[in-house]
Amino acid sequence: MGIKEKVKKYWVIFILVFLVASNVFIWYIVLREDRHGILTFAVLDIGQGDGLFIEAPNGNQIMIDGGPDGIVLRKLGEVMPFYDRSVNMLIVSNPDKDHMSGFIDVLNSYHVDAVMEPGTQSPSATYKALEATIRDKKATRILAKRGMRLILAPNVFLYILFPDRDVSTQKTNDGSIVAKLVYGKTSIMLMGDAPQKIEKYLIKLDGSNLRSDILKAGHHGSRTSTSQEFVEQVKPTYAAISAGLNNKYGHPHKETVQTLNKLHVPIFTTLGKGTLYFQSDGNFWKERQL
Repeated sequence: MGIKEKVKKYWVIFILVFLVASNVFIWYIVLREDRHGILTFAVLDIGQGDGLFIEAPNGNQIMIDGGPDGIVLRKLGEVMPFYDRSVNMLIVSNPDKDHMSGFIDVLNSYHVDAVMEPGTQSPSATYKALEATIRDKKATRILAKRGMRLILAPNVFLYILFPDRDVSTQKTNDGSIVAKLVYGKTSIMLMGDAPQKIEKYLIKLDGSNLRSDILKAGHHGSRTSTSQEFVEQVKPTYAAISAGLNNKYGHPHKETVQTLNKLHVPIFTTLGKGTLYFQSDGNFWKERQL
């Protein structure tokens, strides 16, 4: 066999291998993108902080908080396919470092359409760097306000419950974004770092409408949040807590754990299980391991 024939043979083999590999890759994407009506909610194991990932059944994605540093990129890689390089919206529940620092890396690594913030301010260099990155990436900026309803997909909504006022001069926790995610008959209460006084205020405003299947406990399980009165109003089936192993704050505090135990609410925490992974079909939640 001459050189030309050998080259032609190997070229044909290369094309066949390429076509087979391409088809496998395309089918992988098709199967991955077919979510079968499933919504995903993940509490990322990012250490002492918050990093929440939401993916609607149609593929729309929202992150609520980005954790204290770049570890969020590695954790996103566990819940997002490698070829997906975009996130529809980032929500900064409050401008403390443990909630927003990792968003700088997310903005530099992913295309982000919009960023929602509560309006509270921070003098930290990290917060200023985040604001500069948002401007540089030309992401649409949205100021959170009670009454907003974000439509993630048909029958999937994120309702902003707080703030309902200008919080620019408030403490960061006092102005934290509180939201409720609803998919069909299933729901999650997302508390950010909201303290008990905001919980009491929301009880007056919303009453039984606070009822949710999952309570993402406020302020990493601190005793300053998750009052018994509030938990009794939410009536969660599960509680989820994000906190770092051996953190200096002692989160989650024993008072919070005792409150949830007293009300017979099972607790899922990143301390013991790593990333918490829940899926809903609009009727029921399932807790899964990654």
